[in-house]
Amino acid sequence: MHLPFSYQKLLTEQINIPSKLINDYNGLDLNEEDLMVILQILNLQKYGELLPSFELIAKNMTINANEVANVLKKLRNKNYLQIEQLTDEANAQHEWYSLSPLFEALYDVEKESSKEEEGKLFQLFEQEFARTLSPIEIETISYWLDEDQFKPPLIKAALRESVLMGKLNFRYIDRILNEWKKKGVRSVKDVKQSSQNNQEVQAPKEKRDTSVYYNWLEE
Repeated sequence: MHLPFSYQKLLTEQINIPSKLINDYNGLDLNEEDLMVILQILNLQKYGELLPSFELIAKNMTINANEVANVLKKLRNKNYLQIEQLTDEANAQHEWYSLSPLFEALYDVEKESSKEEEGKLFQLFEQEFARTLSPIEIETISYWLDEDQFKPPLIKAALRESVLMGKLNFRYIDRILNEWKKKGVRSVKDVKQSSQNNQEVQAPKEKRDTSVYYNWLEE
């Protein structure tokens, strides 16, 4: 006897999968095999298997347990998956695969926009210098971003300051950034505020637009 299709059963057997994961997994440097392992983990956890074995994950896949182990290793190396402790309602401790880092990376809009800003920053420097940047110059900008933690808009402000002062060179820009760092200037808003404060206590040496920029190295 053919049993009628049960929509209720269909609904109870569903797992929640963000459409962004389906659309953007490739942007996280994941492939279809990695994605299916992630989906298998989510499905098994729904039924109480918080830390499923490699064999259990591979059971409904076309890859074997060793290949699953390699995928899990890849996910952990990329910091998309962690093994964490979970306390249930009875205060019992369990280990489980946490995919929170994966979803944090997936929805890290600020990081995505920051990377896009960084790419445009290098292009802006090449436009202002009217030439291709040298490896040392590229390394200098990367150092400002990664080591000094200057945001792209602040570096752009320093670049524009150097253009206004007619001193378009990396040494001058670096001095501006370090001077701002000493003064606690960490944003373009801080630059404008500090520039206005300085203009209030010093008479301008020549007529020019000083509403935003200020020669920080001639105090």
